[in-house]
Amino acid sequence: MAGPAVSVIVAAYNAMPYLTRCITSVAEQSIGRDALDVIVVDDGSTDGTARELDRLAALHPGLLRVIRQENSGGPAAPRNVGLDHARGTFVFFLDADDYLGPEALERMVAMAEANGTDVVLGKMVGVGGRTPPASMFRRDQPRTDVFSSRVYWTLNPMKLFRRDLLERHRLRFPTDLPTGEDQPFVASAYLHASGISVLAGYDCLFWVLRDDEGNITRSTSGSEPRLRFLARMVDLITANVPAGPGRDHLAHRHLAVEVRTLLRVHLVLEPRETQRRTLDRLAEIIEPLLHDGLRDRLPALVWLRLHLIRHRMLDELLDVIRFEEDPRAGAASAPVVVEGGRAYARYPYFRDPERALPDTCYDITAELGPRHHVSRAELLGTTLHLTGHGYLHRVETRDVATELVVRERDRGTEYRLPVTHTATPGLGEDGSEKGVGHSYDKAGFEAVVDLTTAADGKPLGDGLWDLCLAIGAQGLTREVRIGSKRAADVSGQAATHLVDTAEGTRAVTLYTTKPHGNFTLDLGERKHRVLSRLGIDAVGWAPDAPNELEFTGRCTLAAYPEGTLTLSLSPDDGRLGATAEFPARHSGKGFVIRVPVTELPAGVWTGELRLADWFWPLPELPEGFSSVKWRNRGGRWQAGPAARRGEGFALQVARAGLIRALTRRFKR
Repeated sequence: MAGPAVSVIVAAYNAMPYLTRCITSVAEQSIGRDALDVIVVDDGSTDGTARELDRLAALHPGLLRVIRQENSGGPAAPRNVGLDHARGTFVFFLDADDYLGPEALERMVAMAEANGTDVVLGKMVGVGGRTPPASMFRRDQPRTDVFSSRVYWTLNPMKLFRRDLLERHRLRFPTDLPTGEDQPFVASAYLHASGISVLAGYDCLFWVLRDDEGNITRSTSGSEPRLRFLARMVDLITANVPAGPGRDHLAHRHLAVEVRTLLRVHLVLEPRETQRRTLDRLAEIIEPLLHDGLRDRLPALVWLRLHLIRHRMLDELLDVIRFEEDPRAGAASAPVVVEGGRAYARYPYFRDPERALPDTCYDITAELGPRHHVSRAELLGTTLHLTGHGYLHRVETRDVATELVVRERDRGTEYRLPVTHTATPGLGEDGSEKGVGHSYDKAGFEAVVDLTTAADGKPLGDGLWDLCLAIGAQGLTREVRIGSKRAADVSGQAATHLVDTAEGTRAVTLYTTKPHGNFTLDLGERKHRVLSRLGIDAVGWAPDAPNELEFTGRCTLAAYPEGTLTLSLSPDDGRLGATAEFPARHSGKGFVIRVPVTELPAGVWTGELRLADWFWPLPELPEGFSSVKWRNRGGRWQAGPAARRGEGFALQVARAGLIRALTRRFKR
């Protein structure tokens, strides 16, 4: 690409001592200095920022462009100045307090170019106690958009933007907002982008909490500045996104995050009259986003807050905020009422006759998360044994009706199998299961699955059978894949068993999926081939019995029927009944098979390794393999490689001298 690949724009205000590490991390980027255009805008700093910038410019000649200006009161203006001077194909905004991982820019540019995307989010790591956004960084997303991902939950500008996108749409940071100025800029870029990438597999940005917590160029206080940028965001959304699921997706973030922050950090500290004015203004701002269909997207507690705001119920709203912030109680500990297949949390004013708040403000049915833990997962013969516990978070284990579900992944065929419910005294009471205030004393289960009868009395067919729990209590049921939470001594490694059934020997593998670690049964070698766990490693004459051909091999199967692993030799002339079988002897994780060649009749013998219905051709005897001789029946005999290379294992047994003669004839 012509010109620099990336313009890194740093807005700096009283940024010492953090500025040094910030600029150094840019100078040392693996993308190389020729690909960088670094613009630092000193926004009227009064500490040593200006002197340090002079030192860094001298230390890295030709790398930094330093622009100095009077203090603007916020990061918007210096970022805009930097953007006006940018020359790179891409732009990355970096705060002077933060720093980059060594390969951050190279990886982000590569992702943008490979996928043709306009914005790239790099994984953020908190430093000094700062908590970065995380929900969008669970996995790499080469190409996504603002509506089908969680990217909208991070609206800070520390991202890679294609500069052409910003210029075509004339995107700049609004300078009239004292706080939240980054949200309209980033949201607009998301909405106009042809694609968005998420780089979650590398620590790109280290997000630093300053010792003085002065991470913005000018501190702000009170609800008013936040009402201003919230109103700006509501206008932006309603102007650019039609009513429907897309708008609701974006509204969710502001109604759940910004509104709560405004209430708990600012509104609660204001005088009574200011609180009333703030509440009136907030209700007006959020009204365009609210409709009954939005309820299903939001947690009950968020909907309760919004209902109280809409109806200007200030005292009740303040009580709910205090309830949320109370470390001794809080939403997670609120008792739950189950009625008619719905679950309701006893948040403040639940079914209070004076307030008459609707039950929809307390309905947490959709929020009930299943919890599970597996303490045993073991396949013995044709029987799978599972033990553990499972419950619905916040729902006490009364009228328990849990079942094990086995479901074939491709066809969707499923069978529901009973479990034995067992006591789990004390579970959840100490908070170890995130169930403070709730008791799950009958959450245990024991399941015994006979693979020969699990399909309504018939054997389970071949396929990948995912294991789930349908956890039921008090008339509510939720399903969860099991295995991701398991005891340390419960292995997740694939274990392949060969088991005898009425239909013959079957391959069964119990394994855990990647990356989630849930248990699945592989019946019929859909993913785990038996022969991949079997093989011959070496062939030679036994050191303690020179007339015995010794095969050593590996067998990493967890179990197979006794006596079914053998080595089979057959004469190549097809003589009926002449096949010879030799049993394997276990040796650690491998096996040893010995063939006493003195017992083999004369002829050329080929062979294979057999395990029940599976077979593995024996490897060719190596070049230069020696022969052995012995005296028998009044004559001298010899065994060695047959004179035919490239056709697999072939052992010649003949009178001494005959093998040499045959070899000479073959070579002619």
